[in-house]
Amino acid sequence: MDANASSSSSTTDIVVDEFNKTKKDWDEAYIQTLTHIQSIQQFGKTRSTDVGKKESLPRLNGLAQDGLAMLSAAQFNLDLLIPQLPTDDHIQNAQFTLQSWNKQLQSLRASLRNANLQAKANLRKAAQEERELLLGGGEESTVRRRNLQTKAGMTSAAESITESLRRTRQLMVQEVERSGSTLMAFEESTGVLKKAESEYKGHASLLTRTRNLLSTMKRQDVLDRIILAVGFTLFSLAVLYVVSKRIGILKLQRKVVGAIKAGMAADPINNLAQVNEPVVPNVEFNLEQPMHDEL
Repeated sequence: MDANASSSSSTTDIVVDEFNKTKKDWDEAYIQTLTHIQSIQQFGKTRSTDVGKKESLPRLNGLAQDGLAMLSAAQFNLDLLIPQLPTDDHIQNAQFTLQSWNKQLQSLRASLRNANLQAKANLRKAAQEERELLLGGGEESTVRRRNLQTKAGMTSAAESITESLRRTRQLMVQEVERSGSTLMAFEESTGVLKKAESEYKGHASLLTRTRNLLSTMKRQDVLDRIILAVGFTLFSLAVLYVVSKRIGILKLQRKVVGAIKAGMAADPINNLAQVNEPVVPNVEFNLEQPMHDEL
């Protein structure tokens, strides 16, 4: 409980401190903005040919606009802080302050518009007085014209320098943009190269596997050729063996038939007596010779 209470108390203190800081920022920005608006309203009332006067009016307007932006930011921060304030008194006070700030901000914007109108009127009036003074006679007019010629030369030189700086700035901006596009092109090229590298690695592994498969197929082809050659050789030997055996039997049969015919021609009487007897050829076979399956 003590830890939770301590945490809640620290959060409340932070919100209150932020509220006070926002009020302080508002007061400082309000004073600065009001000062700039008053400077704009008084601009051009004194008769002067200072060249910087024409450039200080936009600068003063820019400062006033910055001050209004700071006031709007402070108003927005206060609107966010109101629901976080610890007590109802703080909330009511903050709401009243927010309404007051809104009215002051609207008043400052209206004052800025009126001040710009007044500054333009002052400039027109000062230009009219300057024109009348230059067209008039006397020593004062002569001195004024000389000063204007001198300051006109200075103005021309300043404008020339400003234009040169503007061109330099434009060239620098173009160079920065070109460098940015070049950097983007380099990044795109780097991405393409990385993608190509990854694809090359994938193709390299695929080529390696393909090379291994081709080597395996070549070895298998050589093995198949060897098997076919050995099988064909064995088949040829078997055919030769069978043919040689068949030729040996035919020769044996021819010899037996020739012997029988020779025996019948040498003893015709016995042959006539043995007409009714079956003729059994006397063929001696070597029973110890192993038998072979000719087929």
